[in-house]
Amino acid sequence: MKSRLQEKYRGETVPALMKRFGWKNRMAVPKLEKITVNIGLGEASQNVKLLDTAAQELGQITGQKAIITRAKKSIANFKIRKGMPIGCAVTLRGDRMYEFLDRLCNVVLPRVRDFRGLPSNAFDGRGNYTLGLKDQLVFPEIDYTRVDKIKGMNITLTTSARNDEQGRELLKGLGVPLRERGAA
Repeated sequence: MKSRLQEKYRGETVPALMKRFGWKNRMAVPKLEKITVNIGLGEASQNVKLLDTAAQELGQITGQKAIITRAKKSIANFKIRKGMPIGCAVTLRGDRMYEFLDRLCNVVLPRVRDFRGLPSNAFDGRGNYTLGLKDQLVFPEIDYTRVDKIKGMNITLTTSARNDEQGRELLKGLGVPLRERGAA
């Protein structure tokens, strides 16, 4: 069964983008390739238990088991050695990705305090969008009585768009609440 957002993409977004950019072939239309949710915990070098709870909460949020990310290099100032666990991440594709984006846009983001839309300048130049959340409590799956520490996370929406303009139009078509450039 296809998700609500996937049906919207096929039925409304693809024809609108084809008309907007003058594409003749449906395969030229950019699509959402993956969503990466990442929690970085520098304090995990002192307290490994923090990492276990972060990975468990990330699994509850995304519906997929989180992997533990490890340091690529040693950094003496942060007391980090190569190979130490420093965070956790989940990569979502397919149906889970569309379900997560649907929940993110319609349930989670409206629960963020003083939310007026996502900034539209967080694109990377290739049509990919990254947003940061300051705490995990905005997700309804998290039981706030069990939370020992507030953890922020990065959510990256990776698209097949060639530039930021195409990526912005794709995400607007999918219902991501992007703020207009002039609005503060």
